Amino acid sequence: MKKTVFVLMLVLCAAVVFASGAKESGVDNSLEYIKGKGNLVLGLDDSFPPMGYRDENNEIVGFDIDVAKEVCKRLGVKLVLQPIDWNAKEQELATKQIDCIWNGFTVTEERKKSLTFSDAYVNNAQVLIVLNDSPYKTLSDLKGKTVGLQAGSSASDALADSPDFKASLKNVIELKDNLTALMDLQAGGCDAVLMDLLVANYAIKQSAKPMRILEEGLANEEYAVGFRLGEKALADAVNKAMKDMAADGTMAKIATQWFGADITVIGK
Repeated sequence: MKKTVFVLMLVLCAAVVFASGAKESGVDNSLEYIKGKGNLVLGLDDSFPPMGYRDENNEIVGFDIDVAKEVCKRLGVKLVLQPIDWNAKEQELATKQIDCIWNGFTVTEERKKSLTFSDAYVNNAQVLIVLNDSPYKTLSDLKGKTVGLQAGSSASDALADSPDFKASLKNVIELKDNLTALMDLQAGGCDAVLMDLLVANYAIKQSAKPMRILEEGLANEEYAVGFRLGEKALADAVNKAMKDMAADGTMAKIATQWFGADITVIGK
């Protein structure tokens, strides 16, 4: 009897390891895990236009969403959109609440230590937004001023990587998301907002608010999809799908719909 129970426990443990996509055996079965459950759960900040956000009908839309839908179609799985606290995105991924982070997610050296990334598909930069009638023209003009940014964002990383500029500031305010930061700017809570160039351009265009972007940026970046560390099989499958989309014109079509031009870099 004890032997039977022991054998059953071994079988159950093996099943759990396989189902979870774990790599205790040294085998990366991340792609089989996704195809086995039939869906890819995409974690995102649902207030990050134009990459991923809620429209007037409360539907989640965006450039990244359209690209992810097509990738999932080619992989033969369903796309599941899961809004998350962006400041806890790595934890959401590690605990398997989501299968990837895909929403204007910037590649950094620090993130590479704990995540596996797809190839970069869009170039980006960290820039500062100020009010039109403000006197600020350069980064040095913000000496002694207050800068707002999204908590847990690549803006925070870029600022940390620019210690001289950070030290010149009077204060740094971390806010829930970029939209909140822009509202704080308009209300006078900060003098400038540090955020992604693609998002900044879109936000200014859509809102028609009296804001502008400083010509002097803080850092150049790349967007990619983040997966659990070691999940190369899944990352490779997503890479292949995006490269195929670049080759057949699908990626350019989606980019043009959102940005007016093909700004993608994957497969080129």
